[in-house]
Amino acid sequence: MHPAPSIIFFTTASGLGYGLAAMLGLGLLDPAALSTGVAYLLALALISAGLLSSTLHLGNPQRAWRALSQWRSSWLSREGVMAILTFVPLLICAWAALFDRTYLPVPGVIGTLFCAVTVYCTAMIYASLKSVQAWNTRLTPICYLLFAAAGGAALATFFALCGGGSVRPLAFAAIVLVAAAWIAKLRWRERLLTMAPLSTPESATGLGPIGSVALLERPHVTENYLTTEMGFRIARKHAVKLARVAFGLAGVVPVLLLIVVLVSGQGTSGVIASALAAIAFVAGILVERWLFFAEARHTVMNYYGQ
Repeated sequence: MHPAPSIIFFTTASGLGYGLAAMLGLGLLDPAALSTGVAYLLALALISAGLLSSTLHLGNPQRAWRALSQWRSSWLSREGVMAILTFVPLLICAWAALFDRTYLPVPGVIGTLFCAVTVYCTAMIYASLKSVQAWNTRLTPICYLLFAAAGGAALATFFALCGGGSVRPLAFAAIVLVAAAWIAKLRWRERLLTMAPLSTPESATGLGPIGSVALLERPHVTENYLTTEMGFRIARKHAVKLARVAFGLAGVVPVLLLIVVLVSGQGTSGVIASALAAIAFVAGILVERWLFFAEARHTVMNYYGQ
């Protein structure tokens, strides 16, 4: 599949935003600290920027609002509805933190639950597509949820340090979540590399009982939407290298830096280490999301000899 920059940015930014908002909703940061208010603003900015960028991939972005009407059957519509609903408790909590320096547990917990549901809906947009076998697994929403939580915990650790609050529990939670996310992701990649295609040229044409099917001529000689969006291919050797880069940046490096935070606790070294951990995680997730789309194969490409 073609890895569109708008979708990569959307899934990365919104996931980090919802992850950070979920940590804030649980009251894990000191509401009296100025950094907590800044964390709320960053979470809302990441969510808003991500959602706005997702409309750039639409043929008619000005009609994006119509997607909200199909929530009974469409995960995309459910995501849009949940994204709007999630803003309500988040804005209430952000207002309380910024102007009253207090934490509201009821809207906070509701906001955390809504964040998780919204990320799940985002993941199910891809996991529900049987035509893309790599995505059509329960591991897809698990990876999305764990990566969102891990990124949120890493960012929350940084803001907790800036606010002078307790950081070791958050840093430990971030380490556990990063490890859990990559265990799920490595299992996801193992499935991707070893799975047998459910759809083949033989099954797609219905000519399997006769024998193997070979493409004599392409349906057309010029490129079209399908070949551009669905026919993107990446060499396996490059995919392996990028997967290692993603694992290193979003897995190994953040864990090592968060261990430094655990050891050092408060102080300049802890702040720098937590900031670098968050930056490395974001960079690694961008690579991971690019591969998520680039390595996926749509069954329609059976008709184009791929």
